[in-house]
Amino acid sequence: MSNFENLVFTPADVRAMDRTAIEAVGVPGYTLMTRAAQATFDDARERFPGARRWLVMCGAGNNAGDGYVIAKLAREAGLAVVIVALSDPARLTGDAARAWADCHAAGATVVTFDPALCDTTDLIIDALLGTGLDRPLSGTYLEAVEALGRSGVPSVAVDVPTGLHALTGAVLGAVVPAALTCTYVGVKQGLLLGQGPLYAGEIRFHDLGIPVAALSAFEPTLRIYAPADLISLLRPRLATDHKGRFGHVLVIGGNRGMAGAPSLSAEAALRVGAGLVSVAVHPDCVASVVASRPELMCMGVASPDDLEPLLERATVIALGPGLGRDAWSRAICQRVADCPQPKIVDADALNWLADEPVRRDNWILTPHPGEAGRLLGCDSETVQADRLHALARIVERYGGVAVLKGHGTLIGADGVGSVIVRHGNPGMATAGMGDVLTGIVAGLVAQFPGDLPAVAAAAVYAHASAGDAAAASGQRGLIASDLFAPLRAIVNPTG
Repeated sequence: MSNFENLVFTPADVRAMDRTAIEAVGVPGYTLMTRAAQATFDDARERFPGARRWLVMCGAGNNAGDGYVIAKLAREAGLAVVIVALSDPARLTGDAARAWADCHAAGATVVTFDPALCDTTDLIIDALLGTGLDRPLSGTYLEAVEALGRSGVPSVAVDVPTGLHALTGAVLGAVVPAALTCTYVGVKQGLLLGQGPLYAGEIRFHDLGIPVAALSAFEPTLRIYAPADLISLLRPRLATDHKGRFGHVLVIGGNRGMAGAPSLSAEAALRVGAGLVSVAVHPDCVASVVASRPELMCMGVASPDDLEPLLERATVIALGPGLGRDAWSRAICQRVADCPQPKIVDADALNWLADEPVRRDNWILTPHPGEAGRLLGCDSETVQADRLHALARIVERYGGVAVLKGHGTLIGADGVGSVIVRHGNPGMATAGMGDVLTGIVAGLVAQFPGDLPAVAAAAVYAHASAGDAAAASGQRGLIASDLFAPLRAIVNPTG
């Protein structure tokens, strides 16, 4: 199924896609189940080739059916298999009942769960509960999930890890942490949102042979940004190109004592290929910015009137790095908000916007969860509980493009499908990383001003990928300027 591994859907839509495959395409449900089981069995053998003792945990519904087929395959392969049934397999219906009947006919039996089983197994197959779970676990299921989580034995999740909400990524009481999640038909958004990335492990997608044309009516909630997307945007330059073709970025910020933030943004804009970069800072910061990078043009700005010659030349404005929240910064924001150039709005400029809300179509807002909460009048926990909804609310209220930073940064705009970037690492949680992102966004907008959502997504991907490259020798101790060395190769992709 072409590119479907990069499309993300709600679990309800995936269930509807299953029905379409069965009813419209004519693929029997049991065929889909056996394909899913075979794919999961093959992935498990590939990922854990030394695991000879398998504990297959089966619950209720079709997830249990997948588990019974996997157990049958494992037994046929000569593995030592123990099958645990947390729900009576005799009460299964439909394809799941057939899966149990086939497994039982092949000589398999089930046992009740005992945590001691984990001591004699090499691999857990988590086929307990699927995408329909929408309330906290309780009783036997909760006890088993907690024991499996404590065991330290690697787990392969069938579709979603048990205990993870397949829509929001919330943990419903407890969760079986997966080393590998095999998901089918459509990638469920809960694997990528909320706590999903912490518990899903490696995600492998299987289309189960359903023709892509049969599912064209289903709209994804997210698209995963892929390397090919960056390659398609950042084409090699022509021999006749010159700096005037690559835009003029104006970075505005740098209140007293905060020269580092605009310096990082400005250098990042240069590093991704902007033709010219100017910096407007408080007069006390000029010397520090000039000393940081001689390629930058820097001017002290005592009042908004001092911006006029810079605004006349700029094609893109980055507003916010090190701006502060005093009368000087507020006056700067008031002047720049109505400028016709595309703008990247970050840091204290976002705090100003939260106090003085206006809507514009030609800006890119780059809040972290705390700033997003201020923009929406809520706390960061509320934002994190439903990041996709928060993204949509920011776009609705303020217009333009929103970049909701964090693990799994989201990019959204009105009328455009939202994008998630899965790259990045905890080492990037350090001072100045957001300033570097602001500069990368501004530098790419300067070169490609025609499609702000696509450019914003490319910038986030380049930033996150540079962070991953810089963290190759360790995440702890990573600093923002470490991204500059790998960034150049990333924005000159081949392929």
